[in-house]
Amino acid sequence: MTRYQSLSLADAADLSRASVDVTAVLDHLVGDADAAAATSIGFPGAVDLDYSEVITRLGNRLWNNIGDPLDEGGTAHTRVLERAVIAWVADTLAMPTDDRWGYVTTGGTEGNLSALHAAHRRHPTARVYYSTAAHYSIPKIVHMLGARGVAVNVHPGGEMDYAHLAAQVSRRRRWPAIVVATAGTTLTEAVDDTASIRAVLDEHEVHGHLHVDAALSGIPLALDGRLRLDDVSGIGSIAISGHKFLGVPTPCGVVLIRDSVRKAAGRIAYTATLDTTVTGSRCGLAAALLWHAIATHGREGHHWRATQARRLAAYAVDQLNAVGWPAWRYPHAFTVVLPTPSEQVRKKWVLASDGPISHLICMPGITHGQIDAFVADLAAAAPPRLIPRPRLRPDGPPSPSGTR
Repeated sequence: MTRYQSLSLADAADLSRASVDVTAVLDHLVGDADAAAATSIGFPGAVDLDYSEVITRLGNRLWNNIGDPLDEGGTAHTRVLERAVIAWVADTLAMPTDDRWGYVTTGGTEGNLSALHAAHRRHPTARVYYSTAAHYSIPKIVHMLGARGVAVNVHPGGEMDYAHLAAQVSRRRRWPAIVVATAGTTLTEAVDDTASIRAVLDEHEVHGHLHVDAALSGIPLALDGRLRLDDVSGIGSIAISGHKFLGVPTPCGVVLIRDSVRKAAGRIAYTATLDTTVTGSRCGLAAALLWHAIATHGREGHHWRATQARRLAAYAVDQLNAVGWPAWRYPHAFTVVLPTPSEQVRKKWVLASDGPISHLICMPGITHGQIDAFVADLAAAAPPRLIPRPRLRPDGPPSPSGTR
């Protein structure tokens, strides 16, 4: 037993100590994470994929994908893998080959920032519309860009209220519109219908840009054919997370932007690269990890993963309702919404909560055993405070591309 096992992690890691037991601190971190894994069901990170080969082979050096993904100079980068990842995601989304560009980001927030920055540069007087269920990064980015944001109401299930969008656009029809649709809202995994959004813009003869924040649901919906970035969609950009459905063990993501939307970038002399990305230097290891996930499982493998996760979510809804907890989910969703449990249950189980509503997320790697254990704890706890279940469309929400 090391002398640090009786200390808190903060005390053990304190660098002001004369001697720090590095191994003990690392053991502490791994032990805490392992202990929490069985009850961590509230946040969207898949845990079923094995990335140890990539970490072992590439994890001991810097892989810096500085510059544009199309740049080929330099050494110790993985831009060739990054280009392959971008092409696969764009193909899966049916994005036109002659009007696409993208790169591997640090996550959904950077993807949203990159896309909205490009849109704002093209339409500097635009009003940026986003729903009140949009990710918290959206109003933050609007503020960073110095743009004017307009919040749009949502229906009880979390989907955008298109009548309210129409009213807001009508009041501001003299300006272009940048509209952020969400494909998988944070709390309920609701999906905004981009066909309805386009109809609002067309009705009011407002031009601009349509962006989709699809951090959670982008790849699963694309694999279903329900999310497409073809010319018919009218979608100008999309942001997707890499550490959610693909479970990459470092925060990352992919942003895709129509090449026709972007403005020319400057060339940096000392790096001999184009400055097209938000961060400049980018994690080449993340690109390699994403490439590995795609190369080892392919479309069919990842579609199977999504299907199994949705089946588990449906099972969780049935089990929760069977013990008196009125849970629900969208048909496409991994997310199961339920009344917020007691503090006793929440101390054990890592859930995401917002007042009277909580959710668990049946990401790939979550097991029937975990769901059964959670349901058993709920059944033994106090009965839930009843909350109204939102009225959902009989066939679930529309897809972002407007097709069913």
